[in-house]
Amino acid sequence: MEPQQSEALDVARIREDFPILQREVNGNQLVYLDNAATTQTPEQVVETICDYYRNYNANVHRGIHQLSQEASVAYEEAHDRLAEFIGASGGREEMVFTKNTTESENLVAYAWGLNELGPGDEVVLTEMEHHASLVTWQQLAKKTGAEVKYIPIDEQGYLDMDAAAEMITDNTKMVSVVHVSNTLGTTNPVGELADIAHDHGAYIFVDGAQAVPNRPVDVEAIDADFYAFSGHKMAGPTGIGGLYGKEHILEEMEPYLYGGDMIRKVTYEDATWEDLPWKFEAGTPSIAQGIAMAAAVDYLEEIGMERIQRHEEQLAEYAYDRLTEEGDVEIYGPPGDDRGGLVSFNVDSVHAHDLSSIVNDHAVAIRAGDHCTQPLHDKLGVAASARASFYIYNTREEVDKLVEAVDDARQLFAQ
Repeated sequence: MEPQQSEALDVARIREDFPILQREVNGNQLVYLDNAATTQTPEQVVETICDYYRNYNANVHRGIHQLSQEASVAYEEAHDRLAEFIGASGGREEMVFTKNTTESENLVAYAWGLNELGPGDEVVLTEMEHHASLVTWQQLAKKTGAEVKYIPIDEQGYLDMDAAAEMITDNTKMVSVVHVSNTLGTTNPVGELADIAHDHGAYIFVDGAQAVPNRPVDVEAIDADFYAFSGHKMAGPTGIGGLYGKEHILEEMEPYLYGGDMIRKVTYEDATWEDLPWKFEAGTPSIAQGIAMAAAVDYLEEIGMERIQRHEEQLAEYAYDRLTEEGDVEIYGPPGDDRGGLVSFNVDSVHAHDLSSIVNDHAVAIRAGDHCTQPLHDKLGVAASARASFYIYNTREEVDKLVEAVDDARQLFAQ
Protein backbone atom coordinates (compact mmCIF):
# COMPACT_ATOMS: atom_id res chain seq x y z
CA MET A 1 0.00 0.00 0.00
CA GLU A 2 1.34 3.44 -0.93
CA PRO A 3 1.87 5.98 1.87
CA GLN A 4 -1.08 8.32 2.27
CA GLN A 5 -0.32 11.95 1.39
CA SER A 6 -3.48 13.75 2.54
CA GLU A 7 -4.21 14.78 6.10
CA ALA A 8 -7.23 12.49 6.42
CA LEU A 9 -6.94 8.74 6.03
CA ASP A 10 -8.14 7.27 2.76
CA VAL A 11 -10.37 4.86 4.65
CA ALA A 12 -12.04 3.50 1.52
CA ARG A 13 -8.61 2.51 0.20
CA ILE A 14 -7.54 1.02 3.51
CA ARG A 15 -10.71 -1.08 3.74
CA GLU A 16 -9.75 -2.84 0.51
CA ASP A 17 -6.93 -4.49 2.46
CA PHE A 18 -9.40 -6.08 4.89
CA PRO A 19 -11.77 -8.41 3.00
CA ILE A 20 -13.37 -9.56 6.27
CA LEU A 21 -15.08 -6.16 6.42
CA GLN A 22 -17.22 -7.25 3.46
CA ARG A 23 -18.74 -10.08 5.51
CA GLU A 24 -22.43 -10.08 6.21
CA VAL A 25 -23.86 -10.85 9.63
CA ASN A 26 -27.60 -11.37 10.00
CA GLY A 27 -28.05 -10.13 6.44
CA ASN A 28 -26.18 -6.85 7.00
CA GLN A 29 -22.63 -5.80 6.23
CA LEU A 30 -20.35 -6.18 9.23
CA VAL A 31 -19.52 -3.10 11.30
CA TYR A 32 -16.53 -4.12 13.37
CA LEU A 33 -16.12 -1.94 16.48
CA ASP A 34 -14.26 -4.31 18.81
CA ASN A 35 -10.75 -3.20 17.95
CA ALA A 36 -9.56 -2.69 21.52
CA ALA A 37 -9.94 -6.46 21.90
CA THR A 38 -8.48 -7.46 18.52
CA THR A 39 -8.01 -5.55 15.30
CA GLN A 40 -8.50 -7.09 11.88
CA THR A 41 -5.47 -8.17 9.84
CA PRO A 42 -4.69 -6.74 6.38
CA GLU A 43 -3.91 -8.92 3.40
CA GLN A 44 -0.29 -7.74 3.42
CA VAL A 45 0.25 -9.28 6.87
CA VAL A 46 -1.65 -12.46 5.99
CA GLU A 47 0.55 -12.83 2.91
CA THR A 48 3.67 -12.47 5.06
CA ILE A 49 2.51 -15.43 7.16
CA CYS A 50 1.71 -17.44 4.02
CA ASP A 51 5.08 -16.57 2.50
CA TYR A 52 6.88 -17.98 5.54
CA TYR A 53 4.99 -21.27 5.44
CA ARG A 54 5.18 -21.57 1.66
CA ASN A 55 8.82 -20.69 1.16
CA TYR A 56 11.08 -20.89 4.23
CA ASN A 57 9.23 -22.70 7.01
CA ALA A 58 11.95 -23.89 9.39
CA ASN A 59 12.98 -23.55 13.00
CA VAL A 60 15.25 -20.68 14.01
CA HIS A 61 18.72 -20.78 15.58
CA ARG A 62 18.94 -24.55 15.18
CA GLY A 63 19.94 -25.35 11.64
CA ILE A 64 22.76 -24.56 9.25
CA HIS A 65 20.61 -25.37 6.22
CA GLN A 66 19.25 -22.62 3.98
CA LEU A 67 15.66 -22.54 5.22
CA SER A 68 16.69 -22.27 8.84
CA GLN A 69 19.12 -19.49 8.00
CA GLU A 70 16.44 -17.53 6.14
CA ALA A 71 13.91 -17.99 8.96
CA SER A 72 16.47 -16.98 11.60
CA VAL A 73 17.44 -13.80 9.77
CA ALA A 74 13.81 -12.78 9.22
CA TYR A 75 12.91 -13.50 12.84
CA GLU A 76 15.90 -11.59 14.20
CA GLU A 77 15.29 -8.63 11.91
CA ALA A 78 11.68 -8.54 13.11
CA HIS A 79 13.01 -7.82 16.61
CA ASP A 80 15.04 -4.93 15.24
CA ARG A 81 12.02 -3.61 13.36
CA LEU A 82 9.79 -3.62 16.44
CA ALA A 83 12.50 -1.99 18.54
CA GLU A 84 12.84 0.77 15.96
CA PHE A 85 9.07 1.22 15.84
CA ILE A 86 8.83 2.07 19.55
CA GLY A 87 12.06 4.09 19.72
CA ALA A 88 14.35 1.53 21.38
CA SER A 89 17.84 2.38 20.15
CA GLY A 90 19.28 -0.84 21.59
CA GLY A 91 17.68 -2.93 18.86
CA ARG A 92 16.94 -6.61 19.31
CA GLU A 93 18.81 -6.81 22.63
CA GLU A 94 16.01 -4.71 24.14
CA MET A 95 13.07 -6.41 22.39
CA VAL A 96 11.80 -9.75 23.70
CA PHE A 97 9.01 -11.46 21.80
CA THR A 98 6.25 -12.88 24.01
CA LYS A 99 2.74 -14.19 23.34
CA ASN A 100 1.08 -10.92 24.35
CA THR A 101 1.10 -8.08 26.88
CA THR A 102 -0.09 -10.43 29.62
CA GLU A 103 2.89 -12.72 29.20
CA SER A 104 5.19 -9.69 29.17
CA GLU A 105 3.77 -8.58 32.53
CA ASN A 106 4.28 -12.07 33.94
CA LEU A 107 7.80 -12.29 32.55
CA VAL A 108 8.87 -9.15 34.39
CA ALA A 109 6.95 -10.05 37.53
CA TYR A 110 8.55 -13.46 37.85
CA ALA A 111 11.97 -12.90 36.28
CA TRP A 112 12.50 -9.61 38.14
CA GLY A 113 9.89 -9.24 40.87
CA LEU A 114 10.17 -12.70 42.41
CA ASN A 115 13.87 -12.07 43.05
CA GLU A 116 13.72 -8.38 43.95
CA LEU A 117 10.55 -7.87 46.02
CA GLY A 118 10.07 -8.64 49.69
CA PRO A 119 8.28 -7.47 52.83
CA GLY A 120 8.31 -3.68 53.09
CA ASP A 121 8.56 -3.18 49.33
CA GLU A 122 5.74 -1.59 47.38
CA VAL A 123 4.30 -1.97 43.90
CA VAL A 124 2.20 0.99 42.75
CA LEU A 125 -0.55 0.45 40.16
CA THR A 126 -3.56 2.54 39.10
CA GLU A 127 -7.25 1.96 39.65
CA MET A 128 -7.72 1.59 35.89
CA GLU A 129 -5.27 -1.29 35.38
CA HIS A 130 -6.10 -4.22 33.13
CA HIS A 131 -6.13 -7.58 34.90
CA ALA A 132 -2.89 -8.42 33.08
CA SER A 133 -1.17 -5.93 35.34
CA LEU A 134 -3.40 -5.89 38.40
CA VAL A 135 -3.73 -9.64 38.98
CA THR A 136 -0.09 -10.36 38.11
CA TRP A 137 1.38 -7.92 40.63
CA GLN A 138 -1.34 -8.68 43.17
CA GLN A 139 -0.50 -12.37 43.16
CA LEU A 140 3.24 -11.77 43.10
CA ALA A 141 2.90 -9.51 46.14
CA LYS A 142 1.24 -12.38 47.97
CA LYS A 143 4.24 -14.59 47.18
CA THR A 144 6.85 -12.03 48.18
CA GLY A 145 5.20 -10.11 51.02
CA ALA A 146 5.24 -6.84 49.09
CA GLU A 147 2.35 -4.37 49.25
CA VAL A 148 0.29 -3.19 46.26
CA LYS A 149 -1.08 0.36 46.22
CA TYR A 150 -3.40 1.97 43.68
CA ILE A 151 -3.26 5.53 42.36
CA PRO A 152 -6.88 6.76 42.42
CA ILE A 153 -8.79 8.25 39.52
CA ASP A 154 -11.07 11.27 39.65
CA GLU A 155 -14.69 11.50 38.50
CA GLN A 156 -13.66 12.08 34.88
CA GLY A 157 -11.31 9.12 34.79
CA TYR A 158 -8.01 10.96 35.08
CA LEU A 159 -5.25 9.87 37.42
CA ASP A 160 -4.83 11.86 40.61
CA MET A 161 -1.22 12.89 40.06
CA ASP A 162 -0.95 14.59 43.45
CA ALA A 163 -1.83 11.28 45.05
CA ALA A 164 0.65 9.52 42.76
CA ALA A 165 3.45 11.81 43.94
CA GLU A 166 2.63 10.94 47.56
CA MET A 167 2.12 7.20 47.04
CA ILE A 168 5.35 6.56 45.13
CA THR A 169 8.00 6.53 47.85
CA ASP A 170 11.47 5.20 48.53
CA ASN A 171 9.81 1.88 49.40
CA THR A 172 8.36 1.64 45.90
CA LYS A 173 10.21 -0.82 43.68
CA MET A 174 7.88 -0.95 40.67
CA VAL A 175 5.23 1.32 39.16
CA SER A 176 3.05 -0.49 36.63
CA VAL A 177 0.68 1.71 34.65
CA VAL A 178 -1.49 1.43 31.58
CA HIS A 179 -0.59 3.96 28.87
CA VAL A 180 -4.15 4.21 27.50
CA SER A 181 -7.03 2.73 29.47
CA ASN A 182 -8.94 0.03 27.60
CA THR A 183 -12.12 1.00 29.47
CA LEU A 184 -11.96 4.75 30.06
CA GLY A 185 -9.95 5.84 27.04
CA THR A 186 -7.75 7.89 29.38
CA THR A 187 -4.21 8.60 28.18
CA ASN A 188 -1.97 8.59 31.22
CA PRO A 189 1.08 10.85 31.70
CA VAL A 190 3.49 7.92 31.68
CA GLY A 191 6.57 10.11 31.23
CA GLU A 192 5.71 12.09 34.34
CA LEU A 193 5.08 8.88 36.27
CA ALA A 194 8.43 7.55 35.08
CA ASP A 195 10.15 10.66 36.44
CA ILE A 196 8.48 10.23 39.82
CA ALA A 197 9.35 6.54 39.94
CA HIS A 198 12.99 7.14 39.05
CA ASP A 199 13.30 9.91 41.63
CA HIS A 200 12.63 7.21 44.22
CA GLY A 201 14.83 4.54 42.61
CA ALA A 202 11.86 2.54 41.31
CA TYR A 203 11.29 0.99 37.90
CA ILE A 204 8.26 1.68 35.70
CA PHE A 205 6.43 -0.85 33.54
CA VAL A 206 4.09 0.62 30.92
CA ASP A 207 1.25 -1.45 29.46
CA GLY A 208 1.10 -0.13 25.90
CA ALA A 209 -1.46 -2.57 24.49
CA GLN A 210 -3.87 0.28 23.66
CA ALA A 211 -1.18 2.82 22.67
CA VAL A 212 1.32 1.18 20.33
CA PRO A 213 -1.36 0.31 17.72
CA ASN A 214 -2.62 3.86 17.24
CA ARG A 215 -0.07 6.55 18.14
CA PRO A 216 3.65 7.27 17.98
CA VAL A 217 5.41 5.71 20.98
CA ASP A 218 8.96 6.50 22.04
CA VAL A 219 10.00 4.39 25.00
CA GLU A 220 13.20 6.35 25.49
CA ALA A 221 11.39 9.69 25.56
CA ILE A 222 9.03 8.20 28.15
CA ASP A 223 12.06 6.72 29.94
CA ALA A 224 10.18 3.48 30.48
CA ASP A 225 12.14 0.64 32.03
CA PHE A 226 9.73 -1.88 30.53
CA TYR A 227 7.06 -1.39 27.86
CA ALA A 228 4.72 -4.10 26.53
CA PHE A 229 2.29 -4.48 23.63
CA SER A 230 0.36 -7.14 21.66
CA GLY A 231 0.49 -7.85 17.94
CA HIS A 232 -3.19 -8.71 17.56
CA LYS A 233 -4.22 -5.20 18.61
CA MET A 234 -2.08 -3.54 15.93
CA ALA A 235 -3.15 -5.25 12.67
CA GLY A 236 -0.88 -8.20 13.40
CA PRO A 237 -1.48 -11.87 14.18
CA THR A 238 -2.50 -13.41 17.47
CA GLY A 239 -0.01 -15.21 19.70
CA ILE A 240 2.75 -12.61 19.48
CA GLY A 241 3.66 -9.52 21.45
CA GLY A 242 6.66 -7.48 22.47
CA LEU A 243 8.41 -6.60 25.70
CA TYR A 244 10.86 -3.71 25.65
CA GLY A 245 13.32 -3.60 28.51
CA LYS A 246 16.37 -1.46 29.12
CA GLU A 247 19.32 -3.64 28.23
CA HIS A 248 21.16 -3.31 31.54
CA ILE A 249 18.02 -4.39 33.45
CA LEU A 250 17.33 -7.37 31.19
CA GLU A 251 20.96 -8.41 31.53
CA GLU A 252 20.61 -8.58 35.31
CA MET A 253 17.36 -10.57 35.25
CA GLU A 254 17.20 -14.34 35.43
CA PRO A 255 15.19 -16.22 32.79
CA TYR A 256 11.50 -16.84 33.37
CA LEU A 257 11.29 -20.03 31.27
CA TYR A 258 13.93 -22.66 30.66
CA GLY A 259 14.60 -25.02 27.75
CA GLY A 260 15.83 -24.94 24.19
CA ASP A 261 17.35 -21.91 22.46
CA MET A 262 17.75 -19.84 25.64
CA ILE A 263 20.88 -21.66 26.79
CA ARG A 264 24.54 -21.22 25.95
CA LYS A 265 26.14 -24.12 27.81
CA VAL A 266 24.49 -27.04 29.60
CA THR A 267 26.05 -29.70 31.82
CA TYR A 268 24.45 -32.23 34.14
CA GLU A 269 25.17 -29.84 36.98
CA ASP A 270 24.30 -26.38 35.64
CA ALA A 271 23.58 -24.14 32.64
CA THR A 272 24.42 -20.68 31.34
CA TRP A 273 22.18 -18.42 29.31
CA GLU A 274 22.16 -17.16 25.75
CA ASP A 275 22.53 -13.46 24.92
CA LEU A 276 19.59 -11.05 24.89
CA PRO A 277 16.84 -11.33 23.88
CA TRP A 278 17.03 -15.08 23.36
CA LYS A 279 17.56 -15.96 27.02
CA PHE A 280 13.90 -14.97 27.54
CA GLU A 281 12.55 -16.85 24.50
CA ALA A 282 12.70 -20.50 25.52
CA GLY A 283 11.64 -23.18 23.06
CA THR A 284 10.46 -22.80 19.50
CA PRO A 285 9.07 -19.27 19.27
CA SER A 286 6.12 -17.93 17.28
CA ILE A 287 8.27 -17.48 14.19
CA ALA A 288 5.67 -16.68 11.54
CA GLN A 289 3.81 -14.42 13.93
CA GLY A 290 6.93 -12.48 14.87
CA ILE A 291 7.85 -11.89 11.24
CA ALA A 292 4.26 -10.90 10.49
CA MET A 293 4.15 -8.46 13.41
CA ALA A 294 7.03 -6.62 11.75
CA ALA A 295 5.00 -6.58 8.53
CA ALA A 296 2.12 -5.02 10.47
CA VAL A 297 4.48 -2.29 11.65
CA ASP A 298 5.47 -1.60 8.03
CA TYR A 299 1.79 -1.37 7.12
CA LEU A 300 0.93 1.04 9.93
CA GLU A 301 3.92 3.28 9.35
CA GLU A 302 3.04 3.61 5.68
CA ILE A 303 -0.30 5.04 6.80
CA GLY A 304 1.33 7.25 9.45
CA MET A 305 0.97 6.85 13.20
CA GLU A 306 0.11 10.51 13.85
CA ARG A 307 -2.75 10.29 11.37
CA ILE A 308 -3.95 7.00 12.78
CA GLN A 309 -4.13 8.61 16.21
CA ARG A 310 -6.02 11.61 14.85
CA HIS A 311 -8.47 9.40 12.96
CA GLU A 312 -9.24 7.26 16.02
CA GLU A 313 -9.66 10.22 18.34
CA GLN A 314 -11.99 11.99 15.90
CA LEU A 315 -14.17 8.89 15.64
CA ALA A 316 -14.23 8.55 19.43
CA GLU A 317 -15.29 12.17 19.82
CA TYR A 318 -17.98 11.76 17.18
CA ALA A 319 -19.26 8.61 18.86
CA TYR A 320 -19.24 10.35 22.24
CA ASP A 321 -21.35 13.19 20.87
CA ARG A 322 -23.79 10.96 18.97
CA LEU A 323 -24.33 8.52 21.84
CA THR A 324 -25.03 11.26 24.38
CA GLU A 325 -27.63 13.03 22.22
CA GLU A 326 -30.55 11.18 23.82
CA GLY A 327 -29.47 11.92 27.40
CA ASP A 328 -29.88 8.35 28.69
CA VAL A 329 -26.35 7.16 27.90
CA GLU A 330 -23.53 7.33 30.44
CA ILE A 331 -20.03 7.26 28.98
CA TYR A 332 -17.15 6.50 31.32
CA GLY A 333 -13.90 8.41 31.24
CA PRO A 334 -12.72 11.79 29.97
CA PRO A 335 -14.66 14.17 27.69
CA GLY A 336 -15.09 13.27 24.05
CA ASP A 337 -12.32 15.58 22.88
CA ASP A 338 -9.72 14.11 25.25
CA ARG A 339 -9.78 10.34 24.94
CA GLY A 340 -8.28 7.48 23.00
CA GLY A 341 -10.20 5.69 20.27
CA LEU A 342 -12.91 4.01 22.32
CA VAL A 343 -16.08 4.70 24.30
CA SER A 344 -17.39 2.51 27.12
CA PHE A 345 -20.98 3.27 27.99
CA ASN A 346 -24.30 2.11 29.38
CA VAL A 347 -27.84 2.90 28.29
CA ASP A 348 -30.49 3.38 30.98
CA SER A 349 -32.55 0.22 31.60
CA VAL A 350 -30.56 -1.84 29.06
CA HIS A 351 -27.93 -4.26 30.36
CA ALA A 352 -24.67 -4.11 28.45
CA HIS A 353 -24.91 -7.77 27.44
CA ASP A 354 -28.45 -7.28 26.11
CA LEU A 355 -27.30 -4.19 24.26
CA SER A 356 -24.42 -6.05 22.64
CA SER A 357 -26.73 -8.84 21.54
CA ILE A 358 -29.23 -6.45 19.99
CA VAL A 359 -26.63 -4.41 18.11
CA ASN A 360 -25.20 -7.70 16.85
CA ASP A 361 -28.56 -8.26 15.17
CA HIS A 362 -27.66 -5.14 13.18
CA ALA A 363 -24.22 -6.68 12.36
CA VAL A 364 -22.48 -4.23 14.70
CA ALA A 365 -19.74 -5.92 16.74
CA ILE A 366 -18.97 -4.31 20.10
CA ARG A 367 -17.67 -5.61 23.41
CA ALA A 368 -19.80 -6.07 26.52
CA GLY A 369 -18.57 -6.97 29.99
CA ASP A 370 -15.97 -5.68 32.40
CA HIS A 371 -13.20 -5.50 29.76
CA CYS A 372 -10.74 -7.20 32.15
CA THR A 373 -11.14 -4.29 34.59
CA GLN A 374 -13.50 -5.67 37.23
CA PRO A 375 -12.23 -3.50 40.12
CA LEU A 376 -12.59 -0.40 37.95
CA HIS A 377 -16.17 -1.31 37.11
CA ASP A 378 -16.83 -1.85 40.81
CA LYS A 379 -15.52 1.66 41.44
CA LEU A 380 -17.77 2.99 38.67
CA GLY A 381 -20.71 1.23 40.31
CA VAL A 382 -21.63 -0.93 37.33
CA ALA A 383 -21.28 -4.65 36.69
CA ALA A 384 -20.53 -4.23 33.00
CA SER A 385 -20.41 -1.75 30.17
CA ALA A 386 -20.64 -1.79 26.40
CA ARG A 387 -17.54 -0.69 24.50
CA ALA A 388 -17.13 0.53 20.94
CA SER A 389 -13.52 0.87 19.82
CA PHE A 390 -12.21 2.18 16.53
CA TYR A 391 -9.36 1.64 14.10
CA ILE A 392 -7.99 2.71 10.75
CA TYR A 393 -10.82 1.19 8.70
CA ASN A 394 -13.77 2.57 10.66
CA THR A 395 -15.95 5.46 9.51
CA ARG A 396 -18.46 7.97 10.85
CA GLU A 397 -21.13 6.10 8.92
CA GLU A 398 -20.36 3.03 11.00
CA VAL A 399 -20.72 5.09 14.17
CA ASP A 400 -24.13 6.16 12.87
CA LYS A 401 -25.05 2.50 12.41
CA LEU A 402 -24.03 1.84 16.01
CA VAL A 403 -26.25 4.69 17.20
CA GLU A 404 -29.16 3.37 15.14
CA ALA A 405 -28.70 -0.06 16.71
CA VAL A 406 -28.58 1.47 20.20
CA ASP A 407 -31.82 3.33 19.39
CA ASP A 408 -33.41 0.02 18.45
CA ALA A 409 -32.37 -1.49 21.77
CA ARG A 410 -33.68 1.55 23.63
CA GLN A 411 -37.08 1.26 21.95
CA LEU A 412 -37.24 -2.50 22.49
CA PHE A 413 -36.71 -2.20 26.24
CA ALA A 414 -39.07 0.78 26.50
CA GLN A 415 -42.01 -1.41 25.40
